[in-house]
Amino acid sequence: MTDRPLIVWFRQDLRIADNPALHRASRSGSRLVCVYVHEDDDPAHDDVPAPRPLGGAARWWLHRSLLALDADLRAIGGRLLLLKGPAAREIPALARRIGAGAVLINRVYDPEGAARDRAIGERLKADGIHMAGHNALLLHEPWTIETKTGGPYQVFTPFWRAARDKGEIPPPLAAPDRLDLVEDAPEGVPLAALDLLPRIDWAGGIAASWTPGSAGARDRLAGFLNRALTGYKPDRDRPAGETTSRLSPHLRFGEIGPRTVWHAVHHAIEAQGLTGPARASADTFLTELGWREFSYHLLHHFPHLPARDLKETLTGFPWREDAAALDAWQRGRTGYPIVDAGMRQLWHTGWMHNRVRMVVASFLVKHLMIWWKPGEAWFWDTLVDADPASNTASWQWSAGTGADAAPYFRIFNPVLQGERFDGDGAYVRRWVPELAKLPDRYLHKPWTAPASVLATAGIRPGQTYPAPIVDHDQARERALAGYAQTRKE
Repeated sequence: MTDRPLIVWFRQDLRIADNPALHRASRSGSRLVCVYVHEDDDPAHDDVPAPRPLGGAARWWLHRSLLALDADLRAIGGRLLLLKGPAAREIPALARRIGAGAVLINRVYDPEGAARDRAIGERLKADGIHMAGHNALLLHEPWTIETKTGGPYQVFTPFWRAARDKGEIPPPLAAPDRLDLVEDAPEGVPLAALDLLPRIDWAGGIAASWTPGSAGARDRLAGFLNRALTGYKPDRDRPAGETTSRLSPHLRFGEIGPRTVWHAVHHAIEAQGLTGPARASADTFLTELGWREFSYHLLHHFPHLPARDLKETLTGFPWREDAAALDAWQRGRTGYPIVDAGMRQLWHTGWMHNRVRMVVASFLVKHLMIWWKPGEAWFWDTLVDADPASNTASWQWSAGTGADAAPYFRIFNPVLQGERFDGDGAYVRRWVPELAKLPDRYLHKPWTAPASVLATAGIRPGQTYPAPIVDHDQARERALAGYAQTRKE
C-alpha cells in the first residue's frame, strides 16, 4: 500500500477480528497507529458535521469497550491511541505529524458520519494521503441492494430476498497475529479524559448485566447458540428469561461483526443437523440480522430519517405535548404493568426485550399520542444498543410513519400483550415487584382486582402502584379519530 506509516481509525468496529481495515493495514508491512477519536464534546470543526453524541448508557458501554479493545491490541503488540476533539481536525493533524501514507477506515453510514468522512478524505487527499474505506458493519453495503428499477427498497420482505440472492457471505477475517507500531506516535489522552462514565453511578444495574468487549460478545454468541437458537422462533417474544441473543450492543459498537454471527449460526445448523422447527428458528434469527441491514439501507438512502417522518401521511396528525404523561412513561409509572416493566428494565439494564419495545413504543405514540421523536430520544439516552439506524427505523415503524411500517390502526392492547407473552407474570413480577403478589388473572390489569385481593397483595391503588394514566379503549378511539382526521386532510 505505502512505505509510509498507516493510520487505522476505529469507530463502530471496536474489534481486531474480522476488521477489514486493521487486517489490510497489518498485512501491508507498514508501521501503524491505531486511533479512536472521541468527538462528542466538541464535534464541529470548519462546518464539517459529526455523528450524533452518544447517550449516557452508550457512553458507559464505550468506556469499557475501549478498555477491551486496547487490551486486545496490546496482546498483539499494538495499543489504542485516544484523541479528543473534532475528527476533522484530529485525523489530518495526526496524519501530518507521523507522515502517514494512508488512513484506513471501516465505513459508517449515518448521514453526519458519512459526510464527515468525505470531508476528511478530501483534506487528506490535498495532503497526498489516501483514505481507504472498507465494510465491517454490515453483510452488504446499503447501495448494493437495489430494486429492479435501481432504487432503494422500502418493504422488508423483498429487500431481504434480494439481499439473500446476493450470494454467499464472505467468511470473517482472522485477527492479526502481530502489529508493528509507529515508534514516535503521540501519547494521546487517557481514557478518563473522555469523561464517559456517569458522575452518579446510576449504571450499577447495567454493569451487572453486561460484559462489553469482543470477548463478551463471543461468550454471548456461544451461549445463545448453545442455549436458545433452536427454540428462538417460538420463544423470542417471551420477555422473561434468556430467549434472545442480546448481541445488539456488541453489534452496535462493532465488538463482533455480522459476518461472524452469520457464519456461526450456519456452522451450528450444519454441526447440529438442524431441520424442521429448529432450522426455522435459526432462519428466523438470521432474519433479525436482515432487519438490521434494512435499517441501514433506509438510513443511507433516506438520510433525513432521524429528523422527520419517512412517510408524510401523518403530517397533520394531532400529536400531543404532555410532559406529565411522557415522564410517567419514562419512569415506568403508566399503570400498565407490561409497559412499566419494560421501561424499568430499560433504566436498570440499558436494554429492553424487543417485543416489549414494540409495546412501549406503541403505547407512547398511540395511547398517549406523543410523536415518536421524544421516545426515540429517551431510547437513545438509555439503551446500550442505541443504534443510529435501528433506533430511528424501529420508532418510525411503531408510529406508522416509516418504511414497512405497522399500520396506524394496529394499536397494541398492553393488557392482552402482557397476558399473551408474559402469561405467568414472571417478567412483570421481576420488574414491577410491587405487583408480585397479585394472582395471574389480575397481574396485567390490577385495576380490575377486588379490593380484598389488592389488600392481600399489599397494593394501595394510586399509592403503591398508579392507576392507568389513560383508558385503553378511550385512547384507542382517540387515536383512530386522529388517524381518520389526518386521512381526510
